[in-house]
Amino acid sequence: MPATMAQQGPLGDWVDEVCRLTQPDKVVWCTGSEEEYQAIVGEMVRTGTLIPLNADSHPACYLHRSHHSDVARTEQSTFICTSRKEDAGPTNNWMSPAEAQERVAKLYQGCMRGRKLYVVPYLMGPVGSSYSRVGVEITDSPYVVANMRIMTRMGKTALDHLGSGADFVKGLHSLGDLNPERRFILHFPEDHRIWSIGSGYGGNALLGKKCHALRIASWVGRQEGWLAEHMLILGLQDPAGEVHYIAAAFPSACGKTNLAMLVPPAAFPGWKVWTVGDDIAWMHPGSDGRLWAINPEAGFFGVAPGTSPKTNPNAMAMLNRGVIFTNVAVTPDGRPWWEGIDEPAPPGLVDWQGRLCSPGREKSAHPNSRFTASARNCPSISPSWEDPKGVPISAIIFGGRRARVAPLVYESFSWAHGVFVGAGMASETTAAATGAVGVVRRDPMAMLPFCGYNMGDYWGHWLSVGARLKQPPKIFHVNWFRTSADGKYLWPGYGENLRVLQWILSRVKGSGKTAESPIGLLPTREALNVDGLKPAPGALDALLSVDRVAWQQELKDQRKFFDQFGDRLPRALAKEYEAFAARLQ
Repeated sequence: MPATMAQQGPLGDWVDEVCRLTQPDKVVWCTGSEEEYQAIVGEMVRTGTLIPLNADSHPACYLHRSHHSDVARTEQSTFICTSRKEDAGPTNNWMSPAEAQERVAKLYQGCMRGRKLYVVPYLMGPVGSSYSRVGVEITDSPYVVANMRIMTRMGKTALDHLGSGADFVKGLHSLGDLNPERRFILHFPEDHRIWSIGSGYGGNALLGKKCHALRIASWVGRQEGWLAEHMLILGLQDPAGEVHYIAAAFPSACGKTNLAMLVPPAAFPGWKVWTVGDDIAWMHPGSDGRLWAINPEAGFFGVAPGTSPKTNPNAMAMLNRGVIFTNVAVTPDGRPWWEGIDEPAPPGLVDWQGRLCSPGREKSAHPNSRFTASARNCPSISPSWEDPKGVPISAIIFGGRRARVAPLVYESFSWAHGVFVGAGMASETTAAATGAVGVVRRDPMAMLPFCGYNMGDYWGHWLSVGARLKQPPKIFHVNWFRTSADGKYLWPGYGENLRVLQWILSRVKGSGKTAESPIGLLPTREALNVDGLKPAPGALDALLSVDRVAWQQELKDQRKFFDQFGDRLPRALAKEYEAFAARLQ
């Protein structure tokens, strides 16, 4: 690649500094071209890093197997490195920049000897948007380069946006020796830097994703007056052709991608769901008093298990060409396979670690196995997904995986109450992060692992953004995972979730009947369209019920969570808590 202004300016100086530290054999400035991608993929195939899949059923698709200890986000190894511990807050691991320099910087010394150093400039957000931002990831992993090309606007596009400037996020990544004891993912929000070493897994290694687009961007957004959120964005089009945009926050592996790509059931002719994004939303107050959002990503890094023609037909349709699969199983004829694909495991299936599957083995695909696919592959991708001005948000949804307590859907009383609802979110943990599965933990706005600063200040920022909006989105909470006493799901979910979105849209338009409860406004039985569903006897009553005793216990748990923030908890949220406690009496 010929020298550019960026290479000769602050970016080039930083690359030279990293080269002196890491001592690579070769430096490659990535252009983002198709020819470059094919060359990198071809080299990985030759080294066994990628395995080609069936060229007839899955052309240009590949399988990657990561180290068995490197399969998910490692939150215990993830730190926010601010000058003051209180700015990171009690829910983040904190390390001072001085300690990071002492403990981690030395791990980079000579770490790229015998390897290539790739310089990966990338643009987060649509080309030409004032909301888009440049990052540069330096990595020694060709797997990371290939994934970043799918997930971002990579190479020349980003350098053109940057010019000779210094306004870019600096991300330094190395596989290191993949030893979990020497695995660190560090964020320095005060000077927009990221260090990641010892992991090749997506969220730890694709630094444009959670590291930049959430942890660093949330800090920048607070400084500049916008929100960086762990949210899908969808467009809901009614039979009259009117489109309203909804942003929704769910913890990982709780159905974000399925909802973002929802296919309306046959009972809803004329309805359409458009996918703008499935994971991250950057939301800015507009000059018109509305909240406008962009999807900063260019692809999907989705959870494979559970994805099927039933749960997400649009996702299945986009996974047949140009996809990188990570830690799925593979059939004898070279097709990807995972639990929940709605296809029986064939004889000769090879698991995610390359072993021939045997009866009784717990999982063939890793529970957090992934696919990396371009947004352009998605049949439901919105015509507006790359609109530089973004899309206007009419409603915000918070949700989690709760077997009990939370009803199917309810609406907040106000923006401040909606922030309180989001701040009190809890969900049962999944395999997207290391640790026990099925444990209920607080996950405010689904941002607990991703907020780059003190969450007390984060809630205050949400309140201040709302105060600037003349037409703030309505805020709702949903729970697709409510179960009966015998453990069966009470709601069918997937495409049928459109029934809930239909009621939400009616509330946005000022109609839709409600019943007031201590937790918020619930739909009346007749307001929720269940035509043709035939729910089990008593299921609908259970889905829309509010158990005051259970919510009083929930309130106690929430109090314990809030108490750790001390005087950083906004007074407006404390007032919402007190009002909620009074309503429950």
